[in-house]
Amino acid sequence: MYITRIAENNLKNALNKPKIVIILGARQVGKTTLVKHFLSNQKTVFLNLDIEIEKQRLIAAASLSPADGLKTFGNPDILIIDEAQRIAETGRIIKGWYDANLPVKFILLGSSSLNLLNQVSESLTGRNEKIFLPPLLFKEILTFQSWYSSAFSSEQLWQNFSAPIKEMLLQSLIFGNYPDAAATADKQKFLLNLMADYLLKDVLQIGLIKTPELIKRLLMLLAHQIGSEVSVNELANNLNMSRITIERYLELLEQTFVIFRLPAFSSNPRKEIVKSQKIYFWDTGVRNALLNEFSLNPLRSDIGALWENWIISELAKINLLNDQRRNFYFWRSRAGSEVDLIIKENEKLSAYETKWQKKSLSSKTAFTSLYKTEIELINSDNFLKFLN
Repeated sequence: MYITRIAENNLKNALNKPKIVIILGARQVGKTTLVKHFLSNQKTVFLNLDIEIEKQRLIAAASLSPADGLKTFGNPDILIIDEAQRIAETGRIIKGWYDANLPVKFILLGSSSLNLLNQVSESLTGRNEKIFLPPLLFKEILTFQSWYSSAFSSEQLWQNFSAPIKEMLLQSLIFGNYPDAAATADKQKFLLNLMADYLLKDVLQIGLIKTPELIKRLLMLLAHQIGSEVSVNELANNLNMSRITIERYLELLEQTFVIFRLPAFSSNPRKEIVKSQKIYFWDTGVRNALLNEFSLNPLRSDIGALWENWIISELAKINLLNDQRRNFYFWRSRAGSEVDLIIKENEKLSAYETKWQKKSLSSKTAFTSLYKTEIELINSDNFLKFLN
C-alpha cells in the first residue's frame, strides 16, 4: 500500500535542479518508500549504509576515480544512498563525484539531521537541496480513502463523511501518523517497537550517551508536559542532571525528529513572557507510546493537551514541507492570558486556540487588543479547513 505524499512535488522540483538532493526525516516516516516509488521507472542504484556490505561497496568505489567508481554501480542515472550519515566521509565522496560532472543524480537519505548536516552537508555547501519529510499528514491519509474527492470542500467532506473522519481523527490522535501505524492492524506493537528499535537507538548512537534510561525519563517528562511551558531547570532538577546536559539532550531529540520547540512570541517584553518555551512531539503516537497509553476514549483526561499537540504538529509538518517559510510561537501575557499558536509569515500574524470541544474565546481579547489580530478556534468539528 502506498499513500501519495505531498513531498513528491518537492522531490520532483529538487531533481530538476543541478543539485544533490538530501531527504531528512525520522526513521520509518517513508523516505525510502517515497524515493523508490517516485523513481520506479528510472535507472537507479540504492545503497543502505546500515548494511555493512553496502558500506564497503561505497568505500571501495571511492578509492577509484569518479568515473570508475560509479562504473562499479553500473553507471546509474540516479544513485540513492540511505542512512548516509553512517559514514562520515559520505559528503566528501559525493562531492568528488558531483564535481566530476558525471551524468548521474545523487540522493542522500538520513534519519538524523544532526549528523547528516554536520558530516555531509558541510562538504556539499552550495551543492545540495534539502527536503524534510515528516510523518504522514492527516490530509494524506484522508486523500487515500476510497470516498475522498478533491472536488469536495472541507465543509462538504465533513457534512458527508463526518463519522469516518471522526474515527480516523481519533486513530491519528492516539496512534499517530507514521505510515506503518496507519497501515498495520497492531498499531500499539508497531509504536512500542519503533521507540525501542529506532528512535531511541538513533539518539543514543548520535549523542554517544551512556545512560539511555535518562533519555527515556526525559522523554516521559516531556510527554506529560505537552501543552504546558517547559522549564529546563525543572527538568534538570527532576532528573538530577545539569542544565547543560538537558539542553544537549533536547537538541539531540530535536535533531532526530522526535520533538520540536515553540518559543514565546512577544513585542513587549515588559508585559509578555519571552523566555519560555513549549515542547511538542512530531507524532502523538510516539508520545503515547512513551506513556504506554493507547486509550481511544475521546474523554480521556489528556485529550485537550493531546489535541493541542496534534494540531500544532500537523501545521508544523505542513510548514516543514513548505520550506519552513513561517515561524511558530505561543503567546502568554504576564497577566496570564494565553494563545496556543501564533504563526508569523513576514509581517502577517495568525493566531489560533485549540479546543477539543467548541468553547468561548472571550478570555483571549488581550492578544487581539494588543496585536489587532483575531484568534481562530480549531476544534474537532472544524479542523479540516485549517489543514490545507
